[in-house]
Amino acid sequence: MRHVAILTMDSLEDFFAYDTMLDSPFLKKGWQTHHVSWRDEQVNWDAFDVVIVRSTWDYQQDCDRFVRCLEKIEASSAALENPLSLMLWNIDKNYLKDLASDGVPIVPTLWKPAYETGCLKEAFAHFNCDTLIAKPTISANADDTFRITAQQAESYETLLADVFHDRALMLQPFLPAVLSPGEISLFYFGDTYSHAILKTPKADDFRVQEEHGGQLTAIIPTEEMQRVAEKTLAALPAKTLYARVDLITSGNEWCVMEVELIEPSLYFNMDKHSAQRFVDVFCHKYS
Repeated sequence: MRHVAILTMDSLEDFFAYDTMLDSPFLKKGWQTHHVSWRDEQVNWDAFDVVIVRSTWDYQQDCDRFVRCLEKIEASSAALENPLSLMLWNIDKNYLKDLASDGVPIVPTLWKPAYETGCLKEAFAHFNCDTLIAKPTISANADDTFRITAQQAESYETLLADVFHDRALMLQPFLPAVLSPGEISLFYFGDTYSHAILKTPKADDFRVQEEHGGQLTAIIPTEEMQRVAEKTLAALPAKTLYARVDLITSGNEWCVMEVELIEPSLYFNMDKHSAQRFVDVFCHKYS
């Protein structure tokens, strides 16, 4: 029996997590799964053959400690998935600049090293829009993400100055497609497409995560969605075990909102064969 650690949080009580759906298909392939908190500093990583980062959805609260954990795993005898170099590249959303330089369409973005007075006004003028999204470049689960109208800009100055006084942020035009038809996520295991979902927010919200009331629908992606997703994967600096590409329409084209390579929910609940696909790709690599 070989052993694989599924890296998670101390508690998933307030989250929708589906990684236990991997346990049975892994066991049938001769792998024992162990769900381990990344915050547990007593773990002997040498006890595992492979460590897969999964539902570590609080890492943004202590990013340096999280990176130290990944580095400790990397230094052990266990293999780390996704690769450490790829996760370090992906942990800050500045990676979107790299994708754009390779011709991948991304959501228009202004990048700021910290909040400064007047940058909302600058962004409204730059994008010629009446609603903005402001969010950290290192974030998860829509934490510290704000939708701000032009009329609200002045009232948000103090809050944003506090939240982002020493944190990099990104400003984007709010895209109506977030509300309808919604955000598309395509899932790839290795080089293989697995499944796709449509995510829509609850009424009077813009966040699509289940924890915020978002709704999920399984879909069959169009050829154009897959083309953009696969162009994105081809532009990555390393191969992946798992990847989630989040797309949205901007104007008449599909754009990448994010490519999630660290701890994306893979929504195994939305496709009954997806957990087995994941394990099959994993076992092919580690046979």
